[in-house]
Amino acid sequence: MQLESERLLLRRYRDEDFEFLYSLLKQPKVMQHIGDGKVKSRQQAFEFLYWIYRMYREHPEHGLFLLVRKEDGKRIGHAGLVPQSVDGQAELEVGYWLAPEFWGFGYAREAARLLCARGFVEQGQHALISLIQPDNQASQKVAKALGMECGEPVLRNGQYVLVYRVQKERWHAISHT
Repeated sequence: MQLESERLLLRRYRDEDFEFLYSLLKQPKVMQHIGDGKVKSRQQAFEFLYWIYRMYREHPEHGLFLLVRKEDGKRIGHAGLVPQSVDGQAELEVGYWLAPEFWGFGYAREAARLLCARGFVEQGQHALISLIQPDNQASQKVAKALGMECGEPVLRNGQYVLVYRVQKERWHAISHT
């Protein structure tokens, strides 16, 4: 399964993408706003890839997609729709990570818009969220561009994260203007 936007191809991870995934997970600039903020070892990267594959099996319509720039086939990051539990409620998160050299070019926003369309139009979701650390201004900017509004922070893995949320009706109104 794959998705396409103007500049990006979103496809499932394959074994040959491991080195790229590991390159993301070992970069402090990438990981500072992800989970516990720590870079990951090669073994942890393998475990994360296995988690991605498990997600494909358990939730075929969801998961993380590799972001490939169409103009040159370069892997630039990943994004996806990932099931989450927030305060005991099942939610679907729009998530996105990019290699630092691709920050600031609108790729995260482009991928996230495509994923919102998939979630709302193709999958019939009523709301989507993004879980964002309070100091991650760039991701907050992407979330706001999608029409997401910041709610109360929640405690996850020992730290507070902001829950950005957009309802289907609001997203449709913003995406069609």
